[in-house]
Amino acid sequence: MLNRRDFLKLSGGAVVTAVAAGLLAACGQGEDRGRLLSRPSPLPTAAEATAPSPPTGLRPLGLEGSAGRDGLLYVPAGYDAARPSPLAVMLHGAGGDARGGLSPFLGLADEAGLVLLAPESRGRTWDVLGGNALMGGYGPDVEFIDRALRETFNSLAVDAERLVVAGFSDGASYALSLGLTNGDLFTHVVAFSPGFSAPAERRGKPPVFVSHGTADEVLPIDRTSRQIVPRLEREGYEVLYREFDGPHTVPKPVAREALDW
Repeated sequence: MLNRRDFLKLSGGAVVTAVAAGLLAACGQGEDRGRLLSRPSPLPTAAEATAPSPPTGLRPLGLEGSAGRDGLLYVPAGYDAARPSPLAVMLHGAGGDARGGLSPFLGLADEAGLVLLAPESRGRTWDVLGGNALMGGYGPDVEFIDRALRETFNSLAVDAERLVVAGFSDGASYALSLGLTNGDLFTHVVAFSPGFSAPAERRGKPPVFVSHGTADEVLPIDRTSRQIVPRLEREGYEVLYREFDGPHTVPKPVAREALDW
């Protein structure tokens, strides 16, 4: 099992280069590694637009049953099936759960009319960081996220032009990795305090928001975002980068700036 601390140690201070060039090179093998296939409908049909709106608020995804790791869906107040809503896929940190994944945007979702989808990783953290890393990286978590997206697209009107993947810590690393792999699906990528980026075959060029605390002792900034951001820019991505004076966290002003962006 590899975790973020292992990546930091093995990289010798060059997390992004080590991951991209060596340890996770297998992530790029295979045409469909990390690919999400579900897509929202371009426009709601007349029947869908006039159908009763689903209940708003927070509810379980209901994909894994009460005993398994599942996830949460948040439908904002004022949701209207006649007007497709923006959607954010929210990815939790290591050892976390769906509620933790939602936390950066949950208090802002009603104001923004934003649907939140927070799947839970199949293990303690996301597959590309866990025991699957040396066997090609992507696997069960991609399949589950794709299933959760399919169910969400089938039940809600989602705006295909405003579809973001966001995450914190390990979830930020996974959001970067999945977002760049699926840049033909996600229109924006938000990474709060990431450790690395390990995309497979890239598609599209979604703009990227990255934030990181200068006092972060979990994923030190000099070995992570200060290397990730210049690399993304060299690769032609548009990046909005915010450093803040603080630890391994997502300050409310940073979350709001990311959402406004």
